[in-house]
Amino acid sequence: MMTDVMEQNGSPIRPGQPAAQEPVVTTPPTGGAAEPAEQQTGTQEPSASARIVQIRERIDEIDHALITLWQERAALSQEVGATRMASGGTRLVLSREREILERFRVALGADGTQLALLLLRAGRGPL
Repeated sequence: MMTDVMEQNGSPIRPGQPAAQEPVVTTPPTGGAAEPAEQQTGTQEPSASARIVQIRERIDEIDHALITLWQERAALSQEVGATRMASGGTRLVLSREREILERFRVALGADGTQLALLLLRAGRGPL
């Protein structure tokens, strides 16, 4: 299943087009006037609302880890490319890119292919 990626301003990010700005990971402010539980979770039922808050906290932790890993992977990939080119090698190795695309496709289906394309672009830049 494909999902649309949106800018913070709500406009779609199109493949091959750079984002308007770097993504920003923010943590909601603590203290102050809190939103009613229904606005935060979509339900007035207290136990369901509490569970939704717990699940979302874990999702936020996972998102943070994914962002950190994405940035580390991109930096490592850029280092590989710079090292290869400095030694007289090619800008990229297509067989390696195909291997990565296939790994993600097998594990995640069509969305995996799209994810792998984004990962590759983050590391080597657009083709």
